[in-house]
Amino acid sequence: MVALQIRDVPDDVRQTLAECARARGQSLQAFLLSMVQEEARRSANLALLDRFAGRDDGSRLPAEEATAALDQARTERETQLRDRPMSATGGDA
Repeated sequence: MVALQIRDVPDDVRQTLAECARARGQSLQAFLLSMVQEEARRSANLALLDRFAGRDDGSRLPAEEATAALDQARTERETQLRDRPMSATGGDA
């Protein structure tokens, strides 16, 4: 593993970070490592999203229109299921 060092951290910033670590029951090192890992994970997620940014498949509808289209499709499906004839056995298995 590699060691990272940050220089010229203001005392108040170090104190705030130490308090956050204490509140979580962690050492300052463990707390800072978790912050660095989380940032690296987010960066990887952004890189993945960037890979798909140029795709032209899928829906380009605004969220409101997509929601309305889904609601309409669900209503139509519920109507079809409700209005279908009962099975020959008399039950609706």
